[in-house]
Amino acid sequence: MSFGRSLRATGLGAAMIALLATATPALPQDDNAENRIRRLESEVRALQRKVFPGGDGRYFEPEISAQPSVESTVNTSSTTAVTDILARLDALESQLQAQTSQIEENANALRLLTTRLEAMEGARVSPSTSASSASSPVTTPADDNDSIVSPSTDAVARNTASMTGASSAAQGPSAERLAAVQAIAKPQTDDPADDEYSYGFRLWDAGFYPEAQQQLTMFVEQNPSHWRATYGRNLLGRAYLDDGKAREAAPWFLKNYQDDKGGARAGDSLLYLAEAMIALDDTNRACIALAEFAETYPALASGRLSGQYATQRSRVTCN
Repeated sequence: MSFGRSLRATGLGAAMIALLATATPALPQDDNAENRIRRLESEVRALQRKVFPGGDGRYFEPEISAQPSVESTVNTSSTTAVTDILARLDALESQLQAQTSQIEENANALRLLTTRLEAMEGARVSPSTSASSASSPVTTPADDNDSIVSPSTDAVARNTASMTGASSAAQGPSAERLAAVQAIAKPQTDDPADDEYSYGFRLWDAGFYPEAQQQLTMFVEQNPSHWRATYGRNLLGRAYLDDGKAREAAPWFLKNYQDDKGGARAGDSLLYLAEAMIALDDTNRACIALAEFAETYPALASGRLSGQYATQRSRVTCN
C-alpha cells in the first residue's frame, strides 16, 4: 500500500518537474518571471500538503493567501458606504440650517407686519374704545361736570349727535362742524390740566361727543391724580353713553367708582353704570349697581341724585 503511494507520489513529482521544466524556458527572465515561479512553487507545496497530509517537516502550510483584490474590494466598499453616509448627513444638516434660517426670517417678518397692523388700527380706534373691549377697564377714564344737564337737553344733544355722526361716518367732518368745534374756546388759566378738562366739558355740552371723547381721554391719561380726574372719568363715560355707546361707556363708569369710591363723581358713575347696563339689557348687573349705589351713597340716593335714582329703579324689576 505504501509502495503504491510512493509510486503515485513519484509519478506526480515527475509530472510536476516535467511541467516546470517545460514552462521555465518560456518565462521571461525578469522580476515578473521570478514572481511567477515563486507562486508556482507555492502552489506545488500546497498540492504536496494535500497529497501527503502529515507532520513531515519537508511540507509546509499553504502559502496561498486570500486574493488581495477581494479584501481591497471589501475595504473600498466599506469606505465608500461610510463616505456616502457622511455626505448625506452633511446635506441634511445644511438643509436643516437653511430651513431654520427661513423660519426665523418668516417669524421676524410676521412680527413686523403685526406691529404695523396694530399701529394702523390704533390710529383709527381711540384708546378708550380699545380699553372697553378688555375684561377690565383701561387706566384712562372720564366723568362729569358739577352741573347735570336736564333730560330735555340730553335728548336734543343725542339727536344732534346721531344726525351729525351719520354724515360724519359717510364723508367725514363737514366744514361747518369743524368751524363749530374751532369756535369753542379752551380756557386759559393757571391750571393747564383743569383747562383741558373744561375744554372737554364744553365739547360734550355742545354735543360734539367724538371730540369730547378724544379730549377727555387725553386729560384722564395725562392727569390721573388731578383733583378733576374723578370728573373727567365720569364725563368721558357720559360722552360715550350720550353718543349711544353704552358698551364703551360702562368700563369708564366702573373704573371711576373702583379707583376712588370717595371721589366727587364716584356715586354718579355708579348710577350711570346702572343706566348703561339697562341700555344693554343686562338687568342683573343694573340691579347690582343700583343696590350698591343705595348702600354706599345713601345721602346721594335721598338727596342730589334722588330723582335719577328713582328713574333708574322704575326701569328695572330687581329681586
